[in-house]
Amino acid sequence: MSKHDRWSRLLQHLAEDGRLEVEEAASALEVSAATIRRDLDELAEQQLLVRTRGGAIAHGVSYELPLRYRSVHNAAEKRRIAEAVADLIGQGVVVGINGGTTTTEVARALIIRAAGDGAEHVAGTPAPSVTLVTNALNIASEAAVRPQIKLVLTGGVARPQTYELVGPLASGVMSDVALDVAILGVDGVDSHLGLMTHHEEEASISRLFAERAHRVIVAADSSKLGRRAFARICGLDRIDVLVTDSAASGEMIACLTDAGIEVISV
Repeated sequence: MSKHDRWSRLLQHLAEDGRLEVEEAASALEVSAATIRRDLDELAEQQLLVRTRGGAIAHGVSYELPLRYRSVHNAAEKRRIAEAVADLIGQGVVVGINGGTTTTEVARALIIRAAGDGAEHVAGTPAPSVTLVTNALNIASEAAVRPQIKLVLTGGVARPQTYELVGPLASGVMSDVALDVAILGVDGVDSHLGLMTHHEEEASISRLFAERAHRVIVAADSSKLGRRAFARICGLDRIDVLVTDSAASGEMIACLTDAGIEVISV
């Protein structure tokens, strides 16, 4: 197992449980306790955790993993969700998409499909298969080299944890566009408060995506359902479709369905 994978597993455990012990982590990852201690020391130097005697704890209750350490968690489920979301997107539409591990997989699925589409030519140049509006730098870097994708990147200040552009500059661009579909990744879906995320500025730009779209699709694995985060994006009444995995609870699915949301479980 690579260091990156170990760090991802260790940080994910901290995000879920709030603490970890060296011996337990070493056993779970099948490495030596000395390796885990070195990993924890290096992660502490990056201020991603707090070292304790015999282990580590998370910085706080609302713990946000940097995006580069979150991609391993529920990876298979996220890829299935991404394919299902891509199936809902027609050719030639304008799609807004925010940042996150699941939406990154959705963007990749859309890019792959666009590459296989036979785009019509307008005035000698290929018409875009999809117009992609995003505030996510990592998504933009993958889409920018694809001629089948018309890419619109919002302005804003980059958050290193999520590679998202946020703030008034991003809001200015969003006020001048109209979206056919907004695809949102979230940190929580609460039956009363709706869509939620860890950071208030990310909530603000995601809210704008929802407001500017004719249709809103939420891409969220089952671990996000029934969970709250710090900042509210919008209510359930703004959501048209939620795509999740088969581990989602029947109670939560019933709640979402009662709110008029189409739930697709893959």
